[in-house]
Amino acid sequence: MPSDADPVSRALFGLLELLATEAPPDRFEDLLRTARSEGGDDPESAALLDRARGLALDIHSLFARRHQREAGLAALVDTARELTLPYDLDALLKVITRRARLLLNLDMSWISFHDPAEDCSYVRAADGHASAITVGFRVPGSGGVGNRSRSLSAPFWSPNYLRDDRFPHSGVIDEAVRAEGLHALMSVPLHDGNQVFGSLYVADRNVRHFTPDEITQMSSLGDLVSVAIKKARLLARAREEISELELDSSRALDSSSASRHLRETQSRLTDLVLRGRDLHELAVAAGDALGGTLLIRDVAGRTLAASGAAPELDEGELLKTVLDAHTERAPTRSAAGLWCCPAAAGDEILATLVLAPREPATDRTLQLLRTAAQTTAVLLQVQRSAAAAEGHMRDQLFHELLSTSQYTAGQLADRARRLAVDLTEPHVTVVARPEGGVQGKAVVWASSYAHRLSGLKTTEGGCIVLLLPGTDPGSRARDVSRELSSVLGHPVTVGAAGPITDPVSIILTYREARRCLDALTALGSTGATASPEELGFLGMLLSERPDTASFIGSTIGPVLDYDTQQFTELVRTLEAYFAAGNSPTRAAESLHVHPNTVSRRLERITDLLGAGWQEPVRALEVQLALRLQRARHTLRRTGTAPPQAEAPAT
Repeated sequence: MPSDADPVSRALFGLLELLATEAPPDRFEDLLRTARSEGGDDPESAALLDRARGLALDIHSLFARRHQREAGLAALVDTARELTLPYDLDALLKVITRRARLLLNLDMSWISFHDPAEDCSYVRAADGHASAITVGFRVPGSGGVGNRSRSLSAPFWSPNYLRDDRFPHSGVIDEAVRAEGLHALMSVPLHDGNQVFGSLYVADRNVRHFTPDEITQMSSLGDLVSVAIKKARLLARAREEISELELDSSRALDSSSASRHLRETQSRLTDLVLRGRDLHELAVAAGDALGGTLLIRDVAGRTLAASGAAPELDEGELLKTVLDAHTERAPTRSAAGLWCCPAAAGDEILATLVLAPREPATDRTLQLLRTAAQTTAVLLQVQRSAAAAEGHMRDQLFHELLSTSQYTAGQLADRARRLAVDLTEPHVTVVARPEGGVQGKAVVWASSYAHRLSGLKTTEGGCIVLLLPGTDPGSRARDVSRELSSVLGHPVTVGAAGPITDPVSIILTYREARRCLDALTALGSTGATASPEELGFLGMLLSERPDTASFIGSTIGPVLDYDTQQFTELVRTLEAYFAAGNSPTRAAESLHVHPNTVSRRLERITDLLGAGWQEPVRALEVQLALRLQRARHTLRRTGTAPPQAEAPAT
């Protein structure tokens, strides 16, 4: 500045220098005060200086607003850059509220989302020292700057909220504002297209008039926030869809793997059936695939096959579960954790699969169980068809064995051997009559029973006829009666005879077994069992070839042996005892011995024959055996004894 200039000129140049250096406005007053003191206090100079000061202050304010706008724009740019990061929605809302509060250097900020269903908004995020307006705070659907800005679809603000009557108030909002000590409050609507979905709030605890630049900055921030929230929602939805796709892909892979495993298992089980394997091998293979112990049980509850040691079963509970499974035709779980699944062919239940899994059963396990049940049904049907064809051949063979056949004994034996029946081994014949007539169930049972024991079966005269391996006809008769009675639910009368070891004798044992059955009927013993040996002398009389030696030996053999070894007269004493009408005294007189001697001999006989030998039936058999023994002895002395096994002589 020239040294010879007047004070006014120096003041004007000084103002320009202060503006250039962005000096504070109070420096302007100091400069003008100095100019007035140096002679610039005349009215014209004073007016000029006042005008210069006003212009300088305007220029300074303009610079300040530009700087503030530049800072606000820079903050918006930083905010926009930060909002482009891939936040989830909650993290993004925290960033937004923090940036909004710092943008205008305010005390609080928060974001609320509108809920049309409840006609209200809920605070989703808040920043600043908040105690009343927190996450979850319910903003009513009417009253307050937020609802006002939402209705206007533009920013709305109040310098002193509680004293501002330009808009309707809400008691809930006023109470929260009062609790937070807020005065200045601004709300900016958040848009998604033409729809307002929420609001961004900023607030200060001082009375404050927001400038147009600040309102513009908040409006711009609201636009950025709307886009960022929309992007975050789209990103979250995309992530959810990706997660669902990954889950669907995983499920598809699992399903594909499960389907492949199911097909492989079904193929493996079917191959076992086609190769003619039995139920046991099928149960083992299915049990391995199912990861547990598998039982295959028939409709009567008997275990046909098992893949391992059978678990302890509560038959009562298991029966209820089996009935439920049969009703639903689907796997059913028992209270003990066992799974029951029917093996059905059409409407007929062939068997039941009982699975004891080592791990909790899954849908794949139940699918495998259904597959195993289906394969089991196929195998049982195959076995039934084979058994039906073989059963017809067995029935035809047995019918020829019981009648006059065009085949020789050797040919019949060969045919039987091809059917897994060895007639050179001991067999017994059993004739069973169900008391109630021959039923289809009895015939089916007989076929299964004969096949199980490698025997033969047929029906004759309303009776079931069985040829079974064994040497004890009485035991076989009792087994047949017990099992068939259980199946039918009513008594079964059974006669049996044998054993035989050649095809020719089968018809003879059949006639003997039939006569035993007729004898039981004549004696009124319906539902009982008997063989010739068990019928005593009646059995001998009914026999095609009476074996008197065996009858004598089984009845009084111990007494005969004792007389032979000890040189006693127990047989003679027995004869005298019966001849005297069971009187020991008169028997002693006929034997010319003391009555005590007879008593001691009778005690010895009791030791040899048992305590019941004097009962009427046993006594009759003993007397018959004594008479037969006496007749045999007489015939032997005359040389006319029959050619059969000798009984011990007296």
